[in-house]
Amino acid sequence: MILKTLGASLVLLCAVSGSAQTVAPATPATPVPAEAVPAATVSIVMTTSEGPITLALEKERAPLTTANFLRYVDQKRLDGVTFYRAMNLGQGTGLIQGGPQNDPKRILKPVAHEPTSKTGLSHVDGTISLARLAPGTATADFFITVGPVLSLDANPTGSGDAAGYAAFGHVVEGMDVVKRILAAPISATAGVGVMKGQMIAAPVKILTVRRAK
Repeated sequence: MILKTLGASLVLLCAVSGSAQTVAPATPATPVPAEAVPAATVSIVMTTSEGPITLALEKERAPLTTANFLRYVDQKRLDGVTFYRAMNLGQGTGLIQGGPQNDPKRILKPVAHEPTSKTGLSHVDGTISLARLAPGTATADFFITVGPVLSLDANPTGSGDAAGYAAFGHVVEGMDVVKRILAAPISATAGVGVMKGQMIAAPVKILTVRRAK
């Protein structure tokens, strides 16, 4: 999970001449730059005890990670889990982490790692990403960023574990909820290692996670 190693740190017309009834040459369509065409996404609503968070998941740019998360959504495996961690990084940035915490009754097989260097995504404000230990070990624990946390992106030229985390969507509505969770009181004693001092004293319940209608 992230996090456990972090910090060690989102659309012709032919003109016809009225006199000759001849078809005027069609004006070539102007190609639409690829980057101007929105990537396909799937919307989900995460209903928490603090309010709803609506997210758009990148099924086109991060297909493996999105499909993995949607398995948990469709099988209702995330209903009843919590946001249990709030990492404040200062200057209004940080992240909140939630999920099943390796509950064997909830987790499925790990998903292959999709680095940001492959998907073209980045850990900007409101990004949802998978928590992990080593690349390829992620299941369903996830985190949502507040402010840009670009140090979580892959860095192919870096040393050590430079694979980063698998970003796979972003918050569409509900960043106020995310920020409230980030500001939740922290336990002085819970947590192990780098997670000590980051565990939410009263974890925030995730009531349901559903595809948006």
